[in-house]
Amino acid sequence: MPTWIRSLRPFDALALPGVIERTTDLREAERFIRLFHGEHPSEGGMHARLRDVGRDIARHGTYVHTFEELQFGARVAWRNSNRCIGRLYWKSLRVRDRRDVAGAEGVALECVAHLREATGDGKIRPTITVFPPDVPGRRAPRVLNEQLIRYAGHRTRGGSVIGDPRQAELTALARELGWRGGLGRFDVLPLIIDPGLGGPLLCNLPGDAVLEVPIVHPVYPWFADLGLRWHAVPAISGMCLEIGGVCYPCAPFNGWYMGAEIGARNLADSDRYNQLPVVAERLGLDTSTERSLWRDHALVELNVAVLHSFEAAGVTMTDHHTESGRFLTHLEREEKAGRTCPAEWSWIVPPISGGATPVFHRSYDNPTLTPNFVPGH
Repeated sequence: MPTWIRSLRPFDALALPGVIERTTDLREAERFIRLFHGEHPSEGGMHARLRDVGRDIARHGTYVHTFEELQFGARVAWRNSNRCIGRLYWKSLRVRDRRDVAGAEGVALECVAHLREATGDGKIRPTITVFPPDVPGRRAPRVLNEQLIRYAGHRTRGGSVIGDPRQAELTALARELGWRGGLGRFDVLPLIIDPGLGGPLLCNLPGDAVLEVPIVHPVYPWFADLGLRWHAVPAISGMCLEIGGVCYPCAPFNGWYMGAEIGARNLADSDRYNQLPVVAERLGLDTSTERSLWRDHALVELNVAVLHSFEAAGVTMTDHHTESGRFLTHLEREEKAGRTCPAEWSWIVPPISGGATPVFHRSYDNPTLTPNFVPGH
């Protein structure tokens, strides 16, 4: 047993409801089966499969996806994710079927395995690990963290936060559950796993599962003194994978980062790490007036540093100009295939230099399609 798994501890007082009453919607199931066979005509047997699914829902309130259906559903959920600009490679998503893993310890082990496999040697692999679904009478496991890797936000007595303010509430919960982390700006939070029945379990992530990149600048040596860093794999874990009326509440998935997600949001937003005033001061910019565009200048240099650092470390990352072009390629392919490509404009347009990217200058259809990733927990 690895040493990090020994930190798992039960806390019955915080147990969450363990019963699911909702049954699978037959119409959603039938719609998905028809979609699967429509895009896999060589599979055959659609009518027999529809009959079996209808029988299982009538008897048990739900049905079980084949691996082929699960894989297709997970990939199409990425294809249908209207807030994701990086969907061009949706067919490459690697699906880890872990529906036979129900215990919290098993979920913890597989989440760590997911990070190790997705990270590789820095060439990030789009990956999803699918744990058991909710079924009538039984609540499936969940990871309470919004992503598998997040940095703690430590509230001080003065009301400020050291680290990531967005994670202050989760950090407080982790400490209540027994976490004894430090008080640094980039302390990796433990996973908090709700097993469905019983209390949550706390799990520290081992160091070899978390690849981090120190942020430096190709021109300004002082940038290293800021002590900034970020993790390599954005593994979202707080959403439900919904396929054909079946909810998989624990299905962590990742692609790779677009630099602006870190440089223009995580490190730059005033309610996150708020580094623009710091960078502007070190650059000697005039921050007394907005007309100096000091925020814009600092934002560009921060994003230059992020992109440079990931490239120097050999970690997969894309920039917002390249990814905007790729998204339009994806949109064109979907239209040629006769499919609608849902897109939420405010998320597709990058948070830096939006007007300089091709995705800015058009509108998008934005229907809600399934399979999809929906708010979890």
